Amino acid sequence: MGRAYEVRKASIQKEGAAKGKLYTTFAKEIFLVAKNNPDIEANTDLKRIVDKAKKMQVPQDIIKRAIDKAKGSSKEDYKEIYYEGFGPGASTFIIKTLTDNVNRTVGEVRAAFNKLGKSLGVNGSVSYNYDHLAVIVIKSDKYDEIFEMLVYNNIDVTSYEQDGELIEINVPANEEKKLKDALEENIENIEYEIDEIGYYPKDKVKLEGEDLENYGKLYKMLDDIDDVTNIYTNVEE
Repeated sequence: MGRAYEVRKASIQKEGAAKGKLYTTFAKEIFLVAKNNPDIEANTDLKRIVDKAKKMQVPQDIIKRAIDKAKGSSKEDYKEIYYEGFGPGASTFIIKTLTDNVNRTVGEVRAAFNKLGKSLGVNGSVSYNYDHLAVIVIKSDKYDEIFEMLVYNNIDVTSYEQDGELIEINVPANEEKKLKDALEENIENIEYEIDEIGYYPKDKVKLEGEDLENYGKLYKMLDDIDDVTNIYTNVEE
């Protein structure tokens, strides 16, 4: 099903990684959203990120601590920053980070590239070759009705596919909230099988030999950085 396969693969890799990092990432994201309004019933964005955390089996006490922290007088804050880089062979990277210290994070990301003689690029040097999409998959047998609803709400749909009882909807990332608002208004007790925003390469490359080995080393070094929450590449697995 279109982009859903890549999202599933990324989720499996994420679940197989250290759960501690997964929990920390969700705690940061929940804290950021809750700072605007810690009332989960009044803050739709907070409810959505909490539901997503629960689906990923993040413990309730971690979720609660993040919300309570946002209610307090903590001066701690995080910034979402993306870095773009050029890896071995024709590989490219987009690295998503959540950080409370930009200088530390960029230093660690740059050091990973430098160790392999590779470099970071400026904003836009890599991302123009990727699509920034929200990928939503739901269970429903109302294919035509949902499509009509998307058209009625003027949602910019990149792709719309059905596979058995699953419907996959891809939209530009900035349309995600509009899409979810429409779905939740029209579908009672909706549950998202997949709910991701990410960067997806327009074209993929296949690496071999030393390039593939060094790509794996670079990916691991980046993934080991505490502030890195997602890594997107154009390498065909």
